[in-house]
Amino acid sequence: MSAVLIDGKAIAAQIRSDLAKQVREIKAGGLVPGLAVVMVGDDPASSVYVNMKKRVCEELGIYSEQHLLPASTTQDELLGLVRQLNSDPSIHGILVQLPLPGHIDEQAVIAEISPRKDVDGFHAVSLGSLVAGQPGFVPCTPAGVMRLIKSTGVEVQGKECVVVGRSIIVGKPTALLLLQESGTVTVCHSKTVDLAAKCRQADILVVAVGRPGLIKGDMIKPGAVVIDVGINRVEGRLVGDVEFETAREVAGYITPVPGGVGPMTIAMLMHNTVQAALMQRQD
Repeated sequence: MSAVLIDGKAIAAQIRSDLAKQVREIKAGGLVPGLAVVMVGDDPASSVYVNMKKRVCEELGIYSEQHLLPASTTQDELLGLVRQLNSDPSIHGILVQLPLPGHIDEQAVIAEISPRKDVDGFHAVSLGSLVAGQPGFVPCTPAGVMRLIKSTGVEVQGKECVVVGRSIIVGKPTALLLLQESGTVTVCHSKTVDLAAKCRQADILVVAVGRPGLIKGDMIKPGAVVIDVGINRVEGRLVGDVEFETAREVAGYITPVPGGVGPMTIAMLMHNTVQAALMQRQD
């Protein structure tokens, strides 16, 4: 029997619907949540994401600005724009689209964003709050991963959880969120010995490495929850880090690619933006 598909599109649509209602109520009280998206250069994938974010802002009634800068923009110019947005009361969330051109220090730019407006959740203050278990902005993709896991009804508490990938953007924050839910967490990476054996222990397996088809069906524990964060273009089609056809025959629940984690990332960005607006109103 094949795995139950976790429908990220449907779950994200419900989150957006709930947010649209919340935004209407907030706006009735005179507060318009605002998001600024900054993109440097013309990376095609980044352009697609920026346009999607703009469209979802319009759908939810969130004010949005797009700052599309040429690839020749200097680091100082970009930092100046971030400072300007930090002090703009109509902007509650700032997102600098990554990757940035090679001559710009990404960490320096992220560090310049006010932690109060860090809706991507990448600032050291946001990540530190996550480590400490304090309130703060959670990176959007890991937040979406947790929503998808919860949608299955499988409790994280006490489960063997394996995260393949240790990036600041997905792997590490996801591991921390699973730990907060009292999962027993193993983080695997390129230097892990016998990855297959580690994966086969997982009741909940999250894969985020950017290597198409890395995880095969015989590496999955029967009945496991499998969350595939990978988005890879292979021969003109999108595939994940999990070999879907073999994995779905073994897993209990699995996310498809596309249509799994992807839609959740933007939904959680909008959630963070609304939360930022509410927090700043109280400041």
